[in-house]
Amino acid sequence: MIVEDQREVSRLLSSALLTLEHELEIVEMPSGEEAILDATLYKVDLLVADYMLPGISGIQLMKKIHDFHPDAKVILMTGLADPLVRREVALAGADAFFIKPISIADFLDSVERLLGLVETILPLEPILQEDGSEDERQGLADLLTGLRQQAGAQALLLLNDRGRVLACAGELPDKNNEVSLVAALMAIYNASQKVSQMIGSQVKSNYHIFADGNYDLIFVPVNSTHALLLVGKDLTRDERLSENIRNCSAVIPAIEASLQVLDGPVIPFIRKANPVPVEPEQPPSSTSTDLEPLLTAEKSRVGTDDLNAFWSEAADRQPVAPARADDLSYDQASKLGLVPGDDRH
Repeated sequence: MIVEDQREVSRLLSSALLTLEHELEIVEMPSGEEAILDATLYKVDLLVADYMLPGISGIQLMKKIHDFHPDAKVILMTGLADPLVRREVALAGADAFFIKPISIADFLDSVERLLGLVETILPLEPILQEDGSEDERQGLADLLTGLRQQAGAQALLLLNDRGRVLACAGELPDKNNEVSLVAALMAIYNASQKVSQMIGSQVKSNYHIFADGNYDLIFVPVNSTHALLLVGKDLTRDERLSENIRNCSAVIPAIEASLQVLDGPVIPFIRKANPVPVEPEQPPSSTSTDLEPLLTAEKSRVGTDDLNAFWSEAADRQPVAPARADDLSYDQASKLGLVPGDDRH
């Protein structure tokens, strides 16, 4: 659902969505009130709305749409570059935010990712950083952009040991394989750390080079929990390989410093050679003695009267649960043939 009072903007976004290789049902609305009426009749998977609308605002509209469709994704856009607007949008819970004029490529990428139409590990750009680390993140982005330009790479990614992309510069050449590619590289990375621990070497010495394919890869460890991935043409040819490794090594200290500000100091995983076995916790011994007379008594046939007396006494000690509308008494159950031993059950 596109909600935009400027007809030319609405038509531009709608036409762009039609270029995607997916069957999308697109509806355009000129006002928030009409959009709410339509949302009561049809399911909305993605709302694309202007921040400033005639009548209710885009944020108010987003909240109304979520009342009917809690799982709906939201993209808000505005012509205002006011940082207060960005903060308001972020705190309201929008999934993505664009300032006009909108980059159509970025818009379509956000739509595909929010609707789950493509499998990707590249993160959406956050609307706002609430931890006060925007300057550090910007500095980290500048480091990656500069290193990518030095290497002449198509893309440069900063990954953690769980395969999450923390920052990136450029785009991977093959979006269809990016998830599988990162997963395979992280398996190699984790295996190399184990080998390093076995031989007592430094993890940072484990560079991985992949050449002579559709594009080259240089996989560079930053520390025990992060790594860099350079992707591009001819990155490993002749003297370029040694130059790219030198450039990566030179920028790693600055990347580590930024990571420590953003995430705190890196604590490497240390495997103990001889871990101390921990005794399993024993369940607490029962202090109940209700059944002791029956269990410790001499092996003899227990009379029916004794059993009835035991269970009657036990029942008297239990709190009486409040009756529910669908509970049956014993007499009612007997009349319905639900009592064991009743021929009618």
